[in-house]
Amino acid sequence: MELFQIRYVLAAAETLNFTKAAERCSISQPALTKAVKNLEEELGARIFTREGKRVRLSEFGRSILPTLRQMQDQAERAKAIAQEHRLLDKVPVRLGVLATIGSVRIAHYLAAFQSGFEGVEVEVTEAPVPELLNRLEEGRLDLAIVNPCDGVPESFHAHPLYSEKYVAVLPPGDALAKRNTIRLKDLSGRAYVDRLSCEMREMFGAACKDHDVQLYARFRSEREDWVQAMVLARIGIAVMPEYSVTVPDLLQRPITDPAISRTIALLNVRGRRFSQATEAFVRTAKTFSWPR
Repeated sequence: MELFQIRYVLAAAETLNFTKAAERCSISQPALTKAVKNLEEELGARIFTREGKRVRLSEFGRSILPTLRQMQDQAERAKAIAQEHRLLDKVPVRLGVLATIGSVRIAHYLAAFQSGFEGVEVEVTEAPVPELLNRLEEGRLDLAIVNPCDGVPESFHAHPLYSEKYVAVLPPGDALAKRNTIRLKDLSGRAYVDRLSCEMREMFGAACKDHDVQLYARFRSEREDWVQAMVLARIGIAVMPEYSVTVPDLLQRPITDPAISRTIALLNVRGRRFSQATEAFVRTAKTFSWPR
């Protein structure tokens, strides 16, 4: 049994006219008739009865017709799946990520995405929020993962992924490590490693001012790895989002009074049509088990 035979039978069943069925299938009437006859011989029963020029479905034909329709639907579905995967392989997902977002957390998601869509390439670009928004607007990025702490323009849609606390990052053996949580004022007077690239740096500075917290920056860097290396070298402590801490030997304690946190979101341009690959990426991100 061939798929083209099924297609010819279904066309003939709908038209009850072999000439019209042949026209619909873009073949000659004798070729369609022969294909239907061959299928009938293979099945050992007539699908159609012929009364002169009139064609009718036999009792067997009426009983097998639903099965033939199901077989054709499954074949079409298989073709659609194959087409979707061909499209997925052709266009990479261009993803922008805010540099201060923990790479390990995003890597866990990307690994989960790749397990379901092995043929999709993902291109990751790090940049500050304003640059990521510009690239999204201009079509140089498909999506961006950011902390929209100051909000985003109406032209963008933000889907929250997860929230994370800000923590005090301490070297091993630090006196504050004995506490489960640390009040902001407990950091006052400590040597500090300043994260220049933090999008919440001004908000954190305002919180320190409101609570009369004095921090003495002994080292400043835009690089997260350098900040953590300096803390491990005991140059000072740091304040970072909990999922951005990647050095295993460092200790972290949640900051309270006031508690500081941020929300990470996936951004896209409203109304812009996704590629098949980007659609799969967004759909997977919305169902992924992000930390709560």
